[in-house]
Amino acid sequence: MSIFRDGLFAGKTAFFTGGTSGIGLAIAERLAALGARTTLFSRKQEKVDAAVQGIAARGGEARGFAGDVRNYADLEAALKQTREAWGEIDFLFCIAAGNFPAPATGMSANGFKAVIDIDLLGTFNACRAAHEHLRKPGASVISISANQAQVACPYQSHVCAGKAGVEMLSKTLALEWGPQGIRVNCITPGPIDETEGMSRLAPSDAARASMIRAVPLRRMGSKDDIANVAVFLCSDAAAYVTGSIYNCDGGTGLIGARLLEGSAPPS
Repeated sequence: MSIFRDGLFAGKTAFFTGGTSGIGLAIAERLAALGARTTLFSRKQEKVDAAVQGIAARGGEARGFAGDVRNYADLEAALKQTREAWGEIDFLFCIAAGNFPAPATGMSANGFKAVIDIDLLGTFNACRAAHEHLRKPGASVISISANQAQVACPYQSHVCAGKAGVEMLSKTLALEWGPQGIRVNCITPGPIDETEGMSRLAPSDAARASMIRAVPLRRMGSKDDIANVAVFLCSDAAAYVTGSIYNCDGGTGLIGARLLEGSAPPS
């Protein structure tokens, strides 16, 4: 349920990488409901089509492209077509990410590289390719980070490294692009219910219960919780906010690394 006024983003254009499911789709649906035109970019055409149709069925305006954030040309083409159709891009969301629990010694070099390439290189590619199409001044760039960027976590060396890079990249772009009026920020979700990531990190009832006990607010977050922060960062209420990492995690970033009770370490 939206706490923001209808039509808040009427006439605005948003581009999403990884916006076809989970947190990304929730944010895209929220911005579309508030009047934004949304472009969704993801690897699987069927997921792109389903997400676009879902937004349209709710009265929103959306288009989609199948492509890989690791392929700069794919992003370049999708951004160019979005600009040609709808004008300058007001909001860029970098959400595409990869993850799988594994100890460093049980992970191949290719496995590590795959997550770094999707999370970090993919974010750079999206930002770099979008720059010429972003509204100046006035654009807002938002990347989805993770607690692993700030707190070391067993079986997550690839994500810890990749998301830490995303946060530092965002801060650097905030410095470089600030004079052009482009704001660059990150949102760090905690455990968010009904997401693919949570199904992997807490695959059992015992692991889920353990995670909830570890959250200072004693509940899982919702996709709406993250969408609310995203809308704030896109809005004029955040006009003086850049280079920030917004933790929307129920306080989990305060407690350090913790193994989940009831979850078996990967072999």
